[in-house]
Amino acid sequence: MSTAHESDPQQPANTTDELIEMIPALRIYARNLMRGTDEVDDLVQETLMKALANVSSFQPGTNLRAWLFTIMRNSFLTRVVKRTREPVGNADCVSGTLVSFPKHDAHIAGNRVMAAIERLPPQYREALILVFLMGESYQDVAEICGCAIGTVKSRINRARHMVIEDLGATRLDDLIAANY
Repeated sequence: MSTAHESDPQQPANTTDELIEMIPALRIYARNLMRGTDEVDDLVQETLMKALANVSSFQPGTNLRAWLFTIMRNSFLTRVVKRTREPVGNADCVSGTLVSFPKHDAHIAGNRVMAAIERLPPQYREALILVFLMGESYQDVAEICGCAIGTVKSRINRARHMVIEDLGATRLDDLIAANY
């Protein structure tokens, strides 16, 4: 079996051995480039394959480590460019999954809910909007409306039931299931 250095009389016999000695350093550099992915060994293998295929172009007396790191860096950058151009999907077939879900249904449902809230009597609408849309606490709403906290809780409960009934549902879970 002939090796690359036997076919090239100018190439010293120890270049291939030096390549093998560089594997630990290549793995460290690959780990830094790949940042914890499981493709470190693939990058090292690709680098070594390219180096062995082109060992005749290595200039004896120059820095083998720098030559190998350049090959690895270029291979890594090629992978990055390829990934941005050709994103990899999941193991399952990704063609059947939606890239983005339609937003018009949620928009229509939101408009229906807001219309139902607008139809509430003013005291119920005010309490519901202050708590659920504005994020005020029950205590703050009680102070704003000039009533007891129990009255605020009662108004919100009644307002929720009125909205649910107005939208033709029997309970809150029905609204959520129907994307309201």
